[in-house]
Parts: sequence; C-alpha cells; structure tokens
Amino acid sequence: MQHSVEPELAHTRTTPLHWLAVAAALCAVISLSSVFQPGEADATTHHAPAAAPSAHAPARPVPAPDAALATYPLTCPAPPGEKAEPPTLASHVAGDLDGDGSPETVALVHCAAGSGNPPEGLYVLTRTAAKKKPRVVATLLDPTEQRTVKGLTIHRGEVRASLLGYSSLDVPRCCPDVHQSTAWAWHGNRFTRSSRGAAAGDGLA
Repeated sequence: MQHSVEPELAHTRTTPLHWLAVAAALCAVISLSSVFQPGEADATTHHAPAAAPSAHAPARPVPAPDAALATYPLTCPAPPGEKAEPPTLASHVAGDLDGDGSPETVALVHCAAGSGNPPEGLYVLTRTAAKKKPRVVATLLDPTEQRTVKGLTIHRGEVRASLLGYSSLDVPRCCPDVHQSTAWAWHGNRFTRSSRGAAAGDGLA
C-alpha cells in the first residue's frame, strides 16, 4: 500500500537564507535595545548637594565699656581720720557717639554725701586694647560746675540730660531751682554742648 507524503512546509525547512534572516533580525533587536537603553546619567536620580555652612559667621556685637571698671578723674574728700572713698557710679548709658560702629559709655559719678545733691561729673568711656578696663576720653560735665544730672539718655548719637543747679547761695542745697536741658554731640574731633557754656570734652583717641 502506498503512503502519501505531505509536502514539506516551506517555513520548516532550514536553509542558509533562513539563518541569515534570523541573524539579521537579532542584530536589529540588539541595536534597537541599545538605542532605547537609558543612559547612566538619566537612570540615576541626582540630588542637589547640601549647602555648606557659611564660612563667615555674623560678628558678635561689641559690648559697651563697663562703667564699673573705670577710674574717674574725680577725687572725693576723705572724712576726718578715714580713707577717701572712690566716686560713686550713679548711672550710665551706652551708644555709638562717634559713628564708628562701636558703642561708648557715658557714666555719671559723684562723691558720696550724707544729704543734699553732691556735684556730679559726666564722663565718656571707650574700650582699651585689652578690652577689659575702659578709660575716660572726654569730660562732658565737670563737677566744678556744681550741677547735678537728671534724665540721662542717648538719642541718635547725642547725649541728653537735664542739668540742675542753684540760682544763688541762698537756695538750699537740697532743692535746685535751675533746670537746663543740655545736649552733647560729637563734631569733628570733640564734643560740643548745645546749652550755654564752653564746649566740653577731649578727643576720642
């Protein structure tokens, strides 16, 4: 009995042309995959580097001279048989008086007195090179003027106060009857006083 033989399908036959076609297709697929492969720079998520701390930290404010550490040009009389006491620091204010960015201190001092209002001196202090003990560089009010000071302030670089005094020797020393508003301001190389009297002070050397 004769068996029929089905014709062989063309795509099941392996021929040299077939292998060439397969190889070409594989090359094309590999080429396309390399084209669409994300690059290393694109595939990696980059984060901005953290900001480095500033190398220049803000400068600390310069402290004003300590009025309690200064030596004042005021000699107080000594009680009989006792040692003279240093002047008493009544009050002080601080501010930049000459516009150099560093504060000065204005100190109000007087000698101790059991009663009445002892004459007061008003002095300007600056810091020394050692930055410890300040020094007096200007005298705004000399105790020899026989005045006392009220309402000492610094406003916009100007020292302001009310000077109290006496119109005559008959006025009790407890109760000054003269009230004079006074201001001192730095001009050029010295302090000038806006009230009556000569300009006061030395240079801020």
